[in-house]
Amino acid sequence: MNTMAVRFPVSFLFALLLTGTLFLASCDSAEAPKGSVFETEPAASSQTTGAPGATETAQQNDIQVPVPGMVTMVDLGAKSCIPCKMMTPILEELEKEYKDRAAIVFIDVWKRPDQTPLFGIKAIPTQIFYDKNGKEVRRHEGFMDKQSISAILEKLLKE
Repeated sequence: MNTMAVRFPVSFLFALLLTGTLFLASCDSAEAPKGSVFETEPAASSQTTGAPGATETAQQNDIQVPVPGMVTMVDLGAKSCIPCKMMTPILEELEKEYKDRAAIVFIDVWKRPDQTPLFGIKAIPTQIFYDKNGKEVRRHEGFMDKQSISAILEKLLKE
């Protein structure tokens, strides 16, 4: 009986295993980006958090998206995801620029897995845009640059 088997040197397999382990460890131990746009922990009470236009509105331990009466952009991602990390400074800038005009919401799907099915996402990051009436008008998967996001927000604000 002659079987064809591919044999890898033990050192190659060890290196592959070590690389995978280090990658996973770096994802889990990554420091959370700073800024209010990333505070997506559930609230302890049923009152809203922050002023109108705040990053999120928590109601009965849940994030309210879209924010009522406001153009809303929600970014669903994870603090340890590379494209999500690249969007961190963009979202922080947008939150400041659109304060009181549009809500910028970040939901960490690894910390809030209960939110994922509500939005029907297939990949992270995913950006969803809502008009003032709460109707979803656009959806994008993957990294999205500031200029593209601003163009959509400006169009929605003019409607």
